[in-house]
Amino acid sequence: MDPLKPWMRKLLMFAGCYNLLVGINLSIFYHEMFKFFGLPKPSLIMYVQLVGILVALFGVGYWRVAFHPIRNRDLLMLGFLSKLFGTFLGTGYVLLGKMPPIFFVILLFSDIVYLPFFWLIIRRVYRIAGERGL
Repeated sequence: MDPLKPWMRKLLMFAGCYNLLVGINLSIFYHEMFKFFGLPKPSLIMYVQLVGILVALFGVGYWRVAFHPIRNRDLLMLGFLSKLFGTFLGTGYVLLGKMPPIFFVILLFSDIVYLPFFWLIIRRVYRIAGERGL
């Protein structure tokens, strides 16, 4: 039995590509992001670039899960938790007025939309791993 249904593998591959592109964008073209949101650039950009690197690494992780879901299931759990806590953090900043409302739309398409689907994949992969004694 394949641990992933076809839609699950496609979603993970899409998420992997999306995260790679966003991560590279945050690491290299961070000035455009600040301009888009109308935010002043921080004096130390390294933190933004580090977030970009982490986002890109999650993209690599989603690809790994897509092709070896049982072996890499913990990577998906980390990605799920990152998206969950990122959702809370980002929503809080929008509600406090520290980020413009448009940021919530980006948060919706970057994190929130994946949460239920990642949860379904996690449940399936961990269940199958348990059945196999892994």
